Amino acid sequence: MATLKTPTGDKLPRMRIRELLPDVHLGDWAPGPLNSITDVPGVLVHTQEILADDGNVNTGVTSILPRKDWFYNACYAGLFSFNGSGEMTGSHWINETGLLHTPIVITNSFAVGAAYQGIYEYTIKSQGVAKGQVDWFLLPIVAETFDGYLNDLSQFPITPAHVVQGLENVSSDRVREGSVGGGTGMICHYFKGGTGSSSRIVPGFDTKGEPKNYTVGALVQANYGKKPNFKISGVPVGRILAQEDAKAAELDDEKRLAQENLEREKERKDGSIIVILATDAPLHPTQLQRLAKRATVGLARVGGQGHNPSGDIFLAFSTGNRIPVQSISMERRAVDPWKPTPITADVVDDSSINGLFEAAAEATEEAIYNAVCMAETMVGNLGHKIEALPLERVREIMEKYKI
Repeated sequence: MATLKTPTGDKLPRMRIRELLPDVHLGDWAPGPLNSITDVPGVLVHTQEILADDGNVNTGVTSILPRKDWFYNACYAGLFSFNGSGEMTGSHWINETGLLHTPIVITNSFAVGAAYQGIYEYTIKSQGVAKGQVDWFLLPIVAETFDGYLNDLSQFPITPAHVVQGLENVSSDRVREGSVGGGTGMICHYFKGGTGSSSRIVPGFDTKGEPKNYTVGALVQANYGKKPNFKISGVPVGRILAQEDAKAAELDDEKRLAQENLEREKERKDGSIIVILATDAPLHPTQLQRLAKRATVGLARVGGQGHNPSGDIFLAFSTGNRIPVQSISMERRAVDPWKPTPITADVVDDSSINGLFEAAAEATEEAIYNAVCMAETMVGNLGHKIEALPLERVREIMEKYKI
């Protein structure tokens, strides 16, 4: 099993960004009670790690259900690809229809097939198959980032059974963060990366004009970026730490060789970031495409550049409407496919959407911070070592800048 620990000399335990820096400015919108994507009512998440005793396998699966009744009631959804060197299956159908009616699984690059099959196995198990025939339509959403530096991808340790297990155990608890789930073996800005989440509350109105709060939540699998680009609330933390590391490497050949090895690896495959945005605000698919784009703003604040080999793919969905699906099968026909039949859906006025855009950017930014702050140092595949962000040093740097 991989070695997990705090960075050398760091006296602080791992903690979320708001615990580390209580006075840091992370935007104008308040977080939800859990400060997690599961603050969005109905959204359910599970994370699990797959590890080997020899330390070479360090990977996992993150499972998301957009709502409990996802099979018959779709969510409106939209996608944005900031840089496309990655995979998110099922994206063509979302672009075609604007509908999400499948679980979402995030894992490593070599486990997409197993995750895809696992979603089907879970659906068959949970929904049943009549007379030995599948008479429903489903295109699974599986997204990936590359964990091949800390994880031996050639072992293919993730199986469809892991995915079924994850989907059967989703919950509304705060999402576990750091080196967990699909983020187990990930690297972010040359620090240990992984899974992070955050949320924002945006006051608004319902369709009757009565006050109502809406939630925007983000979940990230962060596995991208260079150390000098890493910023916290605008402070060049990564550049300062990179300069300190360079000085230390001048006196330590082992540190210098390890850094050069990591830089070569990251030049070859930068890694990627997947962002899932959820909201209970009633947005239509085009609005959700626009919301997904705002994840780029949050990513840029932390230091993401969208490098050529990075897969930066963002999905936003809304639980604000229930859109009936699976209404036509081999044995039933709830609607006539040849006779246009309207349904009713609430939609936010475009002129009032700015708060949701800002919330998406803020939640994405903080989710990345939480992923990095919660992740622990890992010694993984082939003895490769990635240090966690040194929280004590970060606190000292931020105190100097008074931000």
